[in-house]
Amino acid sequence: MADQLQIYELNNGTVVVKITNYGCTITSLSVPDKNGKLADVVLGFDTVEPYVKGASPYFGCIVGRVANRIKNGKFTLNGTGYSLPINKPPNSLHGGFKGFDKRIWEVAEYKKGDKPSITFKYRSSDGEEGYPGDVSVTATYTLTSSMTMKLDMEAVPENKATPINLAQHTYWNLAGHNSGNILDHTIQIWASEMTPVDENTVPTGEIKPVKGTPFDFTAEKKVGLQVHEVGLGYDHNYVLGGGEEKLGLKRAAKLKDPSSSRVLNLWTNAPGMQFYTGNYVNGVVGKGGAVYNKHAGLCLETQGFPNAINQSNFPSVVVQPGSKYQHTMLFEFSVE
Repeated sequence: MADQLQIYELNNGTVVVKITNYGCTITSLSVPDKNGKLADVVLGFDTVEPYVKGASPYFGCIVGRVANRIKNGKFTLNGTGYSLPINKPPNSLHGGFKGFDKRIWEVAEYKKGDKPSITFKYRSSDGEEGYPGDVSVTATYTLTSSMTMKLDMEAVPENKATPINLAQHTYWNLAGHNSGNILDHTIQIWASEMTPVDENTVPTGEIKPVKGTPFDFTAEKKVGLQVHEVGLGYDHNYVLGGGEEKLGLKRAAKLKDPSSSRVLNLWTNAPGMQFYTGNYVNGVVGKGGAVYNKHAGLCLETQGFPNAINQSNFPSVVVQPGSKYQHTMLFEFSVE
């Protein structure tokens, strides 16, 4: 297996991204600060080995077949009941014990030049981790301009309807992956509502306004300002909307690190976004021996709503055979 695993580089002279075909995982992403100084702004490991050995709490990978939690690992589709692995008791999380993040993807295309890109593909088989039907999946990372990266994820069920919800699980720290915690970052999230959760972090089915709560990021706010008012930290799905659009994508979030002036603007066509503040990260030894602890990075996982397969009032995540699931994310870096 090890000989099939590699780390590939996309480099346009400004931004340098390293991605492995193990889980389509971004292992490193370097962008300049206000002085032009590069720093690697994602949590991860120097080699593929720790990812393969299970040391990674989903750093940088694409998760699927269904991202986030499915309540009790059960759902019914077209009259058939399905049982999934309970890998995060009492629920099934991020596709099960061996989700898309723990699969070896094939490199379908790899282009250098001023708009470098890499396309990975994977075929998920019927019954894999309990899910119905064969599904062909592709993921393409492209540096579309000097400071912009685009991710296009597509999936086509071949023979059975199935839930599909892919998410990119990078942990960001715009001050640098080894700089400490992200509580001084500011964030704005283009969402006036969120989906409250039960004691096992599964949405209850309600959709609640964020106004007047610690979940309100409709205006730019420090991540750490009210983080202690929400249990272990933020790990919640936001209902995106209300921002401007471009290229068919809506504005999801703006993240800023005051120390370096680095900014990330995220755009997506997904209905939701999990805002997660790395609450479960604890003593992970990462790149260059950096030790990642709680809140060392944060995730902006655009997605279908968690447990949507069991919540009829949430946007459906079921894709019919021959139809195409399409999920695009645009990561725009800048300084301000």
